[in-house]
Amino acid sequence: MHKKTVHEIRDLLRRKEISSVELTKIALERINSIDDRLGAFISVYGEQALEAAKDVDRKIASGEELPDLAGIPTALKDNMNMKGTKTTCASRMLENFVSPYDAGVTERLKENGAVIIGKTNMDEFAMGSSNETSYFKKVRNPYDLERVPGGSSGGSAAAVASGEVYYSLGSDTGGSIRQPAAMCGVVGLKPTYGRVSRYGLVAFASSLDQIGPFTKDVEDCAIVLNAISGKDERDSTSADVKVEDFTKYLNRDIRGMRIGMPVEFFGEGISEDVRKIIIDAVEVFKSQGAEVKEISLPMSRYALEVYYILASSEASSNLARFDGIRYGYRAESYSDAVDIYTKSRSQGFGDEVKRRIMLGTYALSAGYYDAYYKKALQIRTLIINEFKEAYKNVDIILSPTSPTTAFKLGEKINDPLSMYLSDIYTVPVNIAGIPAISIPAGLSNGLPVGLQLMGNYFEEGTLLKAAHAFERATEHHRIRPSI
Repeated sequence: MHKKTVHEIRDLLRRKEISSVELTKIALERINSIDDRLGAFISVYGEQALEAAKDVDRKIASGEELPDLAGIPTALKDNMNMKGTKTTCASRMLENFVSPYDAGVTERLKENGAVIIGKTNMDEFAMGSSNETSYFKKVRNPYDLERVPGGSSGGSAAAVASGEVYYSLGSDTGGSIRQPAAMCGVVGLKPTYGRVSRYGLVAFASSLDQIGPFTKDVEDCAIVLNAISGKDERDSTSADVKVEDFTKYLNRDIRGMRIGMPVEFFGEGISEDVRKIIIDAVEVFKSQGAEVKEISLPMSRYALEVYYILASSEASSNLARFDGIRYGYRAESYSDAVDIYTKSRSQGFGDEVKRRIMLGTYALSAGYYDAYYKKALQIRTLIINEFKEAYKNVDIILSPTSPTTAFKLGEKINDPLSMYLSDIYTVPVNIAGIPAISIPAGLSNGLPVGLQLMGNYFEEGTLLKAAHAFERATEHHRIRPSI
């Protein structure tokens, strides 16, 4: 049962072949049996989930017509608020913080009858590419427990890949949905910036963060995106764009679709196995009548540097609120106010978070602002314009999601620059604010490889159409880890 998709489970529920309570118990038993090895969850809310499931079962019994997600177990990345539950961001700083309200996406899921079973593990404050910076424990890849699941939403990806839940939500600031989706062999979508409310998401980099789904296939992705999209007055960056039914883009012909392959995304650094699998994927699109051509995005070579200046600067500002005074971790012994700040932040934050705070504070400081932050903003504009120009000639852009498959635990944790290069193909998307999806494209030595498709603003439908066409022509999305 744990290998089934959201749409398969939905149909079983509607035919009354299984109840939501039975499903929830199966998910809880699955988590109980494997998560001590996997580490995907920080918190599990069994009783709360069962109550939500009972409520859905009562509605089904009364003949009420319910949304697609009603009664289906899911999980939230632990940087999204849910009233009365801990939101830790996988940090000592927020180890005991209990949220007083629901995030916008939490509200949407509850309105759709979702059974939220727990909060998933992540890199601390969403800063990392391997899910090794969590204060609580590392997440492991369900395909190989000695390897990373990707980050920062590694727990959400691993939970779906291993069948602990049927779908989950993650956040993506520089690839934190797509990269773990690629490494764990699931579908991961970063919507257009503003498509999904960020209200109640603990901010990392406010101009880059976006919430999106992890699912087992593209149809599930469309279903979840339907539920979480839409304007939210409480989020000033939320876009007032009509939410269409994304499932209408499934099972469509892609004949004549124009696909661009940026030469810059296939150069130095990509493993030969990954390159071959992506080239094979291109042939699948060609066989369905798509037109594939090389394009150039020369400014993308500066995306990683721009990203780490902008993201770290925004993180420096956003994380200033964690001061040991109002809420969060406070040092036990201190001499004065300055000592509280210094000790609480030194002890409450991990190394990667402190590294980025220092980098961002430096970039924003007097004398360096123009040289770093301002220049990064200017290059960001050039990257945005380059994507806009590209979409005049192509419908979507295709690339690997990550230059390599999942690497071993500990392999890059002490080499930040090598770790940052894991996101080289994903960060341009966040800088530009465009939507992108990662879908399974095959296995290399038993490890999943992700194919990234990037679309124009608010054209998630086009991405889903192309991704679903690829999925119909292949079997990669049906592969599941043996855990």
